[in-house]
Amino acid sequence: MKQKILLCLLTISIFGCGINRQAQQIKALEDCTYKITNVQQVSIAGTDIKRLLDQQDFSLTSLPGVALGLLRKDIPLKANLNLEISNPSTKLAAINQFEYKILVNNTDLAEGIVNQNVSIAQGQTVTVPVQLSSNIYGLISSGNMLNDIIKAAKKGGASKDEKLGLLTIKIRPTFMLGNTPVKYPGYITINKDISSKILL
Repeated sequence: MKQKILLCLLTISIFGCGINRQAQQIKALEDCTYKITNVQQVSIAGTDIKRLLDQQDFSLTSLPGVALGLLRKDIPLKANLNLEISNPSTKLAAINQFEYKILVNNTDLAEGIVNQNVSIAQGQTVTVPVQLSSNIYGLISSGNMLNDIIKAAKKGGASKDEKLGLLTIKIRPTFMLGNTPVKYPGYITINKDISSKILL
C-alpha cells in the first residue's frame, strides 16, 4: 500500500514539474521578440515578382496565369516568409508547432500550420521559415490592392524603403504537456511594413 502511495505521489510530482516547465516556456515565449525579416521567392500564378518589377509597364490581370486563374477562380500565391524569434529571457522558449494567419493591409491572405519543433535558448535568435501558399482570387477580383503594391514597389525601387502596405502575421504556438498538445491562449501578432526591399 505504501509503495502505491509513493508511486502516486511521484507521478503527481513529475506531472507538476512538467506543468511548471511548460508555464515557464510559455512565459519565455511571451517575452520573445518576433520580426519578419524578409519574404523570398514570391510568385503569383507561377510568375516571379522580381520579373514583374523589372518590367516597364504591367498589370497582374494581363498575365496569362492570372487571366486563366480569374476564369477558374484560382490564382495561387506562393512565397517563403522568414520569421525571426529572439529570446531575451533567462528561460528556454519552446514551440512544438504553430498555427499562422497572414494578412496584407488587414485583409486575410493565408493561414496554415507549421509543424516544426523550435527551441530558443537564452539570448538566442532563431529564424523559422514559413511557406506561404494561398489562393488570392478574391483579392485580385475584388480590388487592385496587390496590383497597387507591386506598381508602388516598382516606383520605389530606387529607395528600397518606401512603405507600400502592411504585412501582418499572427501565430498561435502549440506546446506538448506529456502527450497532450496545448494551444497558446490567443495569437501573437507581428506587423511589418511592406516595401520593395522586403520583396527582393
